[in-house]
Amino acid sequence: MIYQHLFDRIKTPETVKAALIGAGRFGTSIVTQAPLVPRLDLVAVADLDIEAARSAFLQSGRSHEEIAACENRSEALRALQAGKVVIVEDALLLMDLPLHVIATATRVPEAAAFYADEVIRHGKHLVMIDKEADATVGSVLKSRADAAGVVYTTDDGDQPGLLMGLVSWAKMLGMEVLSGGDLRSALYDPEAGTVSRGGRTIQVSDEDRWALERIPAGEAARYAEARQRALSAFREDDALGDPMCHMAVAANGTGLMPERPVGHRPTLRLVEIPSVLCPQSEGGILENKGVLDVAYVLHTEDQPHGGGGVYIVVANADPVSCATMVEKGLHANPDGTAMLVYRPYHLCGAETAMSILCAGLLHTPTGAAEMRPHVDIVATTGRDFGAGETISRLGCLGYDQDLPASLAPARPLGPENPTPYFMLEGRRLLTDVPAGTVITGAMVEEPRDSELWTLRREQDALFL
Repeated sequence: MIYQHLFDRIKTPETVKAALIGAGRFGTSIVTQAPLVPRLDLVAVADLDIEAARSAFLQSGRSHEEIAACENRSEALRALQAGKVVIVEDALLLMDLPLHVIATATRVPEAAAFYADEVIRHGKHLVMIDKEADATVGSVLKSRADAAGVVYTTDDGDQPGLLMGLVSWAKMLGMEVLSGGDLRSALYDPEAGTVSRGGRTIQVSDEDRWALERIPAGEAARYAEARQRALSAFREDDALGDPMCHMAVAANGTGLMPERPVGHRPTLRLVEIPSVLCPQSEGGILENKGVLDVAYVLHTEDQPHGGGGVYIVVANADPVSCATMVEKGLHANPDGTAMLVYRPYHLCGAETAMSILCAGLLHTPTGAAEMRPHVDIVATTGRDFGAGETISRLGCLGYDQDLPASLAPARPLGPENPTPYFMLEGRRLLTDVPAGTVITGAMVEEPRDSELWTLRREQDALFL
């Protein structure tokens, strides 16, 4: 593995000293994997819930005696010198500790933006697990880190970072990326005639079941459209959850762009993906090349599905190479002009160790070499809102049903322009906002002291 060869060239530091902000499920998986990873020493965790930080270390095999809860820098330094690991409530205490890399996994956009900026200001490398902040101000944070001579990287272990790596790999080999994005699961029970996705199950009518059969050559568009109709009840979920946030981060890191506000989101067998998510000129449904989308993989219980992975559909200019690629395992469309490359999994915190090590040892991101604000997530009201209402907490794993999300070309903050989705959290509405309205700058009260808003204005000035 090339990483091992590259790491072996680096003699100093012998181990990467790392810390984590946010001991939720993802963060805890980083902590528990860290003791198994050569040259990684995760020595500190910050969380407002100090017992969550303690629990993460206990689950990693540390004893209570090896964990020191610290309230200031002096206590933390003494604990580290004594060979203990440190837990703190105040993440700012981490900034002045002898660390190489800090990873943020708060799931709170404002907090993530603030801590990310502080990490960069203190000359440490940053692994950004917080997709909400990454989607909103990742480009300016990457620019700041580059100027400071430190690493800013979207993490391996989650789908956007892994897609960035897959796209980069294909382009380095001279392939053209026609489409790419997340893979999600759609479980099909042929006997019951049901499809299950995201915890919901839909009964497919007898007259629509033909559309779930294997797509014949030349019928990609007709079958994809028929499946969309048959499974239309799922469409209300498309503006919710991780895939929207993932699409925004991936677009800004790869340059792949969605064709629709939430994407086409076809339901396809793995082998059908290159026939459908390719340009219309090649028999698919896409109007353009370089499209970002989510594919829901139709599978039975005993079939692999790749849900949780990432895919790209590629073209290759050389017909001899194309034929070899198909012969050696790439699924292709009937003409052999579009081929599927996919990774069927992401391993959360277990893989994030690679991003930490690459930053700490190689001073290299595992994510995009450059980031640009191509798209924003925007909010459309799902009900009537009244002036004075405060928008509740928004989270990547479950957007507010009252504020369905969509993607739009990134535009600078302004009275008439949409306010990016995660900048709305905790904001008071200045006017009545009828259902079906995209929330713009004129409709919300701008906070007086917000790192997220400050960074966004800097990003707008720099790129937009």
